[in-house]
Amino acid sequence: MIRALTPLSLAAALALLPVSAAVAEARKTPAETSLESAAAVFERKMEEFGARAERIQADPDLSETQKGLRIAALWSDYQPHVADFTAEATRQAGRIAEAALAEIDVDAVVREAMAEVEPVVHGLAANGAWAQADPEQMVTYGLVARYGLDQALDAMDEVEAALAETPAPPLSPPAPARPIEG
Repeated sequence: MIRALTPLSLAAALALLPVSAAVAEARKTPAETSLESAAAVFERKMEEFGARAERIQADPDLSETQKGLRIAALWSDYQPHVADFTAEATRQAGRIAEAALAEIDVDAVVREAMAEVEPVVHGLAANGAWAQADPEQMVTYGLVARYGLDQALDAMDEVEAALAETPAPPLSPPAPARPIEG
């Protein structure tokens, strides 16, 4: 269930953003740290590849075919780095998701869903129309009550789906035919 942010709650959230970012930085799991480290190494390797590919592309003595062949050969040197990073990202993503899901308090989710439905149910029960035997009113209130119950069940389904999901491994990018000129 998504609640609308009031201007006051939005202002409070924005005011706490630097603090929460600092706390999040301090609370990194070993999997997150490992993934960030692997990403930094991979980024350096890809920057190195890009620089070398640009030098090949800029060589006026080479034909377009020669440039393409040399860049393809160069890419084959860097393909193991892509495979290594992809494998590491897959391993760490599973660990990160597991840690995040372990922090979900299912009881709190249920309490929140019920807290949103309870005022509606209380309002309906307190209304004198419930005491009347008007069939149309009874159908209407039955539909409203069913809606509230469905909302609570949907919230539980979302939690169960989140707990059951495992992240898909990232796909290995294809070898570039030519370096991107920018």
